[in-house]
Amino acid sequence: MRHCGRRRVVRSDQDSGLLKRVQEYDPSALGEIYDCYAGRIYSYLYYRLGDAHLAEDLTGTVFVRMLEAIQGDRSWSVSFSGWLYRIAHNLVVDHYRRGRQDQCVVLDERVAAREHDPFQVVQERLDSERLRKAISRLTDEQALVVTLKFAEGLSNAEVAEIMGKTEGAIKSLQFRAMASLRRILEAEEQG
Repeated sequence: MRHCGRRRVVRSDQDSGLLKRVQEYDPSALGEIYDCYAGRIYSYLYYRLGDAHLAEDLTGTVFVRMLEAIQGDRSWSVSFSGWLYRIAHNLVVDHYRRGRQDQCVVLDERVAAREHDPFQVVQERLDSERLRKAISRLTDEQALVVTLKFAEGLSNAEVAEIMGKTEGAIKSLQFRAMASLRRILEAEEQG
């Protein structure tokens, strides 16, 4: 599987040659992996953090950690892409654990382009922030499923492969996540 479209997934059994080249510091292999995953990892991090600069920094850190692990002969128990998302997820958890959450509001370019209606810009940003905070209160697996399904637009099969679960387990996890989100958001409205 060499095509690097949005849905391209490196499978350790199919691309062991590519991963071996990474272990040997082959810059073209590193470039292939980065080109295939950097956009999706950045998108995931941005969605979870809401800060473009921090998402860029942590995207780089994901690939540094990936390289360190591969060169240290450490392996992963899920798909390669699942492993990258797990590294990204762990960085998000570390970020929030350290309490380095930015308090400033960064406007998304798509929303900021609608300057003619400042109320709508503010309302959309508040809704987005509220949803992001609610997702951060889900379990790690639930937050990952919601982000991959709805922010990344992946299918159940793709999410299952990334997370090392069956499609049925993903459907169940998504159902529980959505029910939890509904409870969190309703409690917030009432409280």
